[in-house]
Amino acid sequence: MIETAVQLDFDQPPLRELLERGRREGCVELSDLSEAVRELELPDDAAQTLHEELDSRGIDLRDDCGRDGVESTRFEPEELAGTTTDALQLFMNEARRYPLLTKDEEIELAKAVERGDLRAKERMINSNLRLVVANAKRYQGQGLSLLDLIQEGILGLIRAAEKFDWRRGYKFSTYATFWIRQAIQRGLEQKARVIRVPTELAQHERRVARVERELATELGREPTDEEVAQRAKIDPEELDRIRSASRVVTSLDRPVGEEEGTSLGALLPSDQAPPEQEVSVTFEEQTLHRAVSHLPDDEREVVKRRYGINGNEPTTIRETGRQLGIPGRQVERLEAQALRRLASQREIEALRDAA
Repeated sequence: MIETAVQLDFDQPPLRELLERGRREGCVELSDLSEAVRELELPDDAAQTLHEELDSRGIDLRDDCGRDGVESTRFEPEELAGTTTDALQLFMNEARRYPLLTKDEEIELAKAVERGDLRAKERMINSNLRLVVANAKRYQGQGLSLLDLIQEGILGLIRAAEKFDWRRGYKFSTYATFWIRQAIQRGLEQKARVIRVPTELAQHERRVARVERELATELGREPTDEEVAQRAKIDPEELDRIRSASRVVTSLDRPVGEEEGTSLGALLPSDQAPPEQEVSVTFEEQTLHRAVSHLPDDEREVVKRRYGINGNEPTTIRETGRQLGIPGRQVERLEAQALRRLASQREIEALRDAA
């Protein structure tokens, strides 16, 4: 996203009341936010700053705050007048066919939309498709293609056209911008990840990313975790959790390289030991078994059971004595004798040097 440099006085009554209500309810109505923008006559850059301030405080911006079970917006592809094509250039060419609306035209179309005129709704949507593109470009590189971002933004534009109240006196483009950005952000949260994360966690993730960019610009270096946590007003432990959730998940079958002839999984190291290590281990095992086979029968049986050389789990002195029917002291004596014999063999000494 592109950061703005506009400074707002959040102690102004409309903004202070808006932030207080958002803090209590965790949500702010888009219509209330647009009303505050209109009342204070804020420019678009200042409206963007206000939007980001709400986001940084963890306040959700949407319509129908506190209401559950609101039916999602539904539309048919043909209602978008054929703008959802597969080629971005075709879409841009189609969007340029519709001229921008004047304020009077917006009011007339909004009145017609209230009367259920689908043609008026279609024209209001098509005339603001370039507004969707401008906002979608701010979210590139976050997991969705530009066309996918535009598609999500169009859903927000449709909702804005349905909810716009021309009586309040503000521009439709300002009102629609909030809906478009909200729809794009929700699309990123739900579709850009292989593993979906909660909306609240995604909001914290965006706040941390913005704070990191701000601090890097101010300090001229990468900020520390403590500096980021302090500016974002979160605990360092919470910062670790947010960053863990933001890790990219990709497929092992994803092609890599210029010719894309190799999959990512083929380049990752195997969990199995390399061939040279397997050969070395096999040689050592054969040497050890050969050395143990040269021990006297009673010593050989004790060593095999004590150290699991017979393929079973190693056993204690008591368990070894029980299996062989001899006292524990005799087991200890036989084991000590066997180890001394093995230590004196050249093959075992060679293994010790190699280790």
